[in-house]
Amino acid sequence: MIPLVDVKAQYAPLVPELKERFAEVLESGRFIFGPEVEAFEREAAAYLGVPRALGVANGTDALVLALEAMGVGRGDEVICPSFTFYATAEAIARVGATPVFADIDPVTLNLDPQDAAARVTAKTKAIVPVHLFGRPAQLAELAAIGVPLLEDAAQAFGAPGIATTGVCSTFSFFPTKNLFALGDGGLVACMDESVAETVRRLRFHGSVDKKTFELIGTNSRLDAVQAAALRVFLPHLSGWNRSRREAAARYAGLGLADALELPLDEPGHVYHMYVTRSARRDEVAASLAEAGIACASYYTTPLHLQPALAYLGYGRRSLPETERAAADNLALPMWGGIDASTQERVVDAVRAALGAPV
Repeated sequence: MIPLVDVKAQYAPLVPELKERFAEVLESGRFIFGPEVEAFEREAAAYLGVPRALGVANGTDALVLALEAMGVGRGDEVICPSFTFYATAEAIARVGATPVFADIDPVTLNLDPQDAAARVTAKTKAIVPVHLFGRPAQLAELAAIGVPLLEDAAQAFGAPGIATTGVCSTFSFFPTKNLFALGDGGLVACMDESVAETVRRLRFHGSVDKKTFELIGTNSRLDAVQAAALRVFLPHLSGWNRSRREAAARYAGLGLADALELPLDEPGHVYHMYVTRSARRDEVAASLAEAGIACASYYTTPLHLQPALAYLGYGRRSLPETERAAADNLALPMWGGIDASTQERVVDAVRAALGAPV
């Protein structure tokens, strides 16, 4: 069986170092915040090129806390894509604001700046571009709209050019991400110190000293064990991302473009997922499953058509490019270190499914 993502293959060589670091945490007795979390926050901020980064419990909390710290709340509108994971819009609704969906660019699958600009109103408080599947969104064009950006970078840690345009950027360390933890974890990277200070309080019940509570916050903390793992993995991230880019080039070089529409490469793409497109998507997926090769189709019911967001009033065909991508996308196996022979098996199976010469 070829998996869609082989996380264990990435961390297996690092198990001895992980055990050493976990033993140090165990010996310290510091499991919440403490030196491991503080060190990871400094190292992550330096890697991203931002002044400060704050660890939180998961990527969804990162979005909610960043929105709250930016002052987004009831009566506000926030523009975001519908072709993304539910947490993007869920976080907007959780703070009392209204998600406003804009369509995507059919080539990049990221938020279409022109459509986003057309949806700005007097109530628009922020735009949330998603760096989908590891491809950076068109930040310069979106920033030119003149509305504060909150970058949802859950799928793009290590992609160049991200995290320094938005007021905040949020990350998830779910185990399939480019930079992953061994459980849940998240990060808010902030360009603005006052916003960062608000996130710092919000993540710990609205307090900084556990005695005086200045805000109605929540309990969202990155634990020391996950921070220790992330500190082990972070120095390897650039190499893993290079390996993903090499694998993407290899898929193209193996003739996959004769069978599927491939993602357009660009220098900043770090291929969290390798997402192709085909009008015969379901047929290919069924054939791959029979061959023991995992694949996945993402966001097949886009957010504007999800039951929980029906109150927003979007109907079918309201976001045509989003709905087309939902109907024809297919992700193939991809991880840092995937080998050429594995990719050859994938390509052969795809071509056989479509009746192309192998």
